[in-house]
Amino acid sequence: MLDQGQTGFIMIMAALVLFMTPGLAFFYGGLVKAKSVISMMMMSFGAIALVGVLWVLYGYAIAFANTGDHTAVTGIVGFFSIDWNQIGLGQAFEQSQATKLAAPYPDLAFVGFQATFAIITVALISGAIADRAKFGAWMIFAGVWVTVVYFPVASWVFNLTSGWAATWGVIDFAGGTAVHINAGAAGLALALVLGKRVGFAKGAHKPHNPPFVLLGAAILWFGWFGFNAGSAGAANSTAALAWVNTLAAPAAAVLGWLLIEKLKDGKATSVGAASGAVAGLVAITPACANLTPGWGILLGFLAGVICCFAIDLKYKLGFDDSLDVVGVHLVGGIFGTLYLGIFANTTGLIYSGSLVQLGKQAAAAGAVGAYSFVLALVIGFAIEKTIGFRVKTEDEVAGIDTAVHGEEGYVLYEESDKTPVSVR
Repeated sequence: MLDQGQTGFIMIMAALVLFMTPGLAFFYGGLVKAKSVISMMMMSFGAIALVGVLWVLYGYAIAFANTGDHTAVTGIVGFFSIDWNQIGLGQAFEQSQATKLAAPYPDLAFVGFQATFAIITVALISGAIADRAKFGAWMIFAGVWVTVVYFPVASWVFNLTSGWAATWGVIDFAGGTAVHINAGAAGLALALVLGKRVGFAKGAHKPHNPPFVLLGAAILWFGWFGFNAGSAGAANSTAALAWVNTLAAPAAAVLGWLLIEKLKDGKATSVGAASGAVAGLVAITPACANLTPGWGILLGFLAGVICCFAIDLKYKLGFDDSLDVVGVHLVGGIFGTLYLGIFANTTGLIYSGSLVQLGKQAAAAGAVGAYSFVLALVIGFAIEKTIGFRVKTEDEVAGIDTAVHGEEGYVLYEESDKTPVSVR
């Protein structure tokens, strides 16, 4: 029977999660140089436009193929299937228009909620290739990658009928594997495909607008309550636990990150605070409904410490992950996923005395990471070798906003505004 309260809860949570992607645009936009801010923010808005359309056309039909009329499903069940009744959301539309619903909320409410996860996962990848990617090439990559990587992986993780939670007992409440490990592995692959920025070195590329970074982090944190609590599907005790952990873990992560910054560099920075919050949010995502708040605080603090060290890996290993998608999302996602193997309520090592849950978590993290990395590498190389993925060196040095979009992020005055100085 239709429950208006539950329907409203899911739709509000979906709106919060969608708001995260503009927040990500500000977060990423503030981290790049001033002449690349438009390019960076457009990659997030491009993801909203493209993935929003693809999800309605066929994304939901792939991600949730095994939840409706199974006679309409074809493909390799559990790996890559498609429900032909859901192309264009035909079946979901019919269910949502029914006079009397057996479910507490219309299918379309859930469709909208899951669409926002697909959108932000794609947008997250763009941070790894900031300052040097063509917009058109990015859009092609986004469309192909979300189709062959995200949609199937979402089915593995979020499809409660045939996914990993139902079949293997893997815990990933809100997307540590499907969103963060998935995006982080793809970001690493693209960073390798595009190569290093001109002048790449530690300290060479400074964030041009820390207030944008803080604003973006604040919007992300706000939206993340919808991301985690909304994954409960109802305003219940599980959502309440997820909400509290989404407050406590990133707060502790800020403290952990700033502590390491102070010890390493002598200063605690605003960008470090914002990055620490995001690291904590990433780590708590898979675990928010399966940890007591005390263990959630410990997870967040450790995530802040670990990710603060992890962002320097790109200098030691020689890959240019521009905005630390690998150091924050891949490392943070893996840490949060594995942490459950030790501290998850009832099934973690400290409660069960068994390493079985840890093994399941490690297998899921490894499978998603490897699948995403390999396919992203193939897609990225194919684009680079055909139409080219990276802008010209001279455009990169000058700033790609004008070359790619014909716009500037900051125009202090127009030529027509100049007032001639009269000479007497």
